Amino acid sequence: MRALLLAVLMLPLAVAHATGLDALHKFVAATAAAQGEFEQKVYDSKHKLTQESSGTLAFLRPGRFRWTYVKPYAQLIVGDGAKVWVYDQDLNQVTVRRLDRALGSTPAALLAGSNEIETAFKLIDRGEKDGLEWVEAQPREKESNFASIRMGFGFSGLEVMELADNFGQTTVLKFTALRRNPKLDAALFKFVPPKGADVIGD
Repeated sequence: MRALLLAVLMLPLAVAHATGLDALHKFVAATAAAQGEFEQKVYDSKHKLTQESSGTLAFLRPGRFRWTYVKPYAQLIVGDGAKVWVYDQDLNQVTVRRLDRALGSTPAALLAGSNEIETAFKLIDRGEKDGLEWVEAQPREKESNFASIRMGFGFSGLEVMELADNFGQTTVLKFTALRRNPKLDAALFKFVPPKGADVIGD
């Protein structure tokens, strides 16, 4: 499900104790770039674990990101500011879409798009739970693949993201070893399809 794979770009921001809404606004305002690692788990409608994966990520706002899955299958997602490229190594297949079409009301738009997040999302403070301050983002776009996106902020910044889709699935992302505003090589956000790969899309 590529919409879930585009749940890319969740990066940390060190913030003082505040509400979830405060933490999100500070994150958007102060984090232009980030780099780190993630673990991802997908649960079905009965909360049964159906998939686990992990990898690395980097982003440079707005619209440039690199999301690399290393386990269990190799997959690369790159946003170059104009297009989003998804490369499935095992299939030797590349899917490409215009950035504006690929992001829309997705988690990537929340965290790697422009500062005007409330244009695409209704934001609701969800208070404190499990030691984190939570905020929920509900897509305004009716055709979004996500019913809601919840973000948990702690002392180290954005620590957890929970994505509830319209099929009853929940994707939980946990972030580690994240660095805020590192100097990133522009080459990270460029992608050239490998020779012989099938290219599908825009």
